[in-house]
Amino acid sequence: MAAERMIVNGDVELWTEEFGDPAHPPVLLVMGSMSQGVLWPDAFVGRLAAAGRRVIRYDHRDTGRSSAIDFEAAPYGWIDIKNDALAVLDAYGIDKAHFVGHSAGGLISQWIAAERPERVLSLTVIGSSPLGREEGANLVRALMGEEPLPGALPYPTPAFIEHFSKAMVDPPGPDRRAQIDFAIETARVLHGPAIPFDEDEQRRLEEKVFDRDRDPATVGNHRLAAMAAPGFEPVGVLDRITAPTLVIEGTEEPVKPGHGALIAEAIPGAELLMIEGMGHTLPAQVHAELADAVLAHTRTR
Repeated sequence: MAAERMIVNGDVELWTEEFGDPAHPPVLLVMGSMSQGVLWPDAFVGRLAAAGRRVIRYDHRDTGRSSAIDFEAAPYGWIDIKNDALAVLDAYGIDKAHFVGHSAGGLISQWIAAERPERVLSLTVIGSSPLGREEGANLVRALMGEEPLPGALPYPTPAFIEHFSKAMVDPPGPDRRAQIDFAIETARVLHGPAIPFDEDEQRRLEEKVFDRDRDPATVGNHRLAAMAAPGFEPVGVLDRITAPTLVIEGTEEPVKPGHGALIAEAIPGAELLMIEGMGHTLPAQVHAELADAVLAHTRTR
């Protein structure tokens, strides 16, 4: 059974949802930038809960049912988004949890594991980049058509760059249909070419995401938060992480290709798992392998 709950961190409300027995080991799912907690697929979450995990997912501020913020009146940075994750644990009375982060959620989880090791039982990072390597600035350079800097992270795939470069010049309209259509095409690019893309299922998901958002326009505040404090990520701290770490990357990763190996190299004892055919999304075809990997990684800790 799932139970929804609103928690508060200062002036910010955060929507959360809990699955499984509260007596079981807690797993906190941290989604990526501008992404709602419901993008952790129900079937994946259900597999974890059915196998004996207490699973919590949540909407970041400015996404979904969490607070929509007037950024000009109340600006914030990514340190605040990071601290929201800890506020969720505090509200549930959880001292430490297994952190599972996707994309920017993986950055947040690395950050917490380095900064607050006493809160992290284990760390699983999916489709993410190494903390402190300015992945955001690297992405902007790629989209602007600039050459990579020496020692920079690998650029996204040409398909990703083409899709978002075009959107920068010709953005989708603000109406519901245009926003949902653009989200579907974005998901198609993020999904990658190997696993069949289910457009009808994706449309149902994007309609749900759009309709449950307090204010779809404020999701862009996550970009403003990064711009407000460039270089916000701590640098050179990944070797401090002591939590057992599993890094997962799809063989068709379009956004951060090869970044997983760099994370695994930087964190002592980290393991790297490559999932065949997976891109940057979490489609049904990989739920079993993903869940099995997370369950095995969290089983004895």
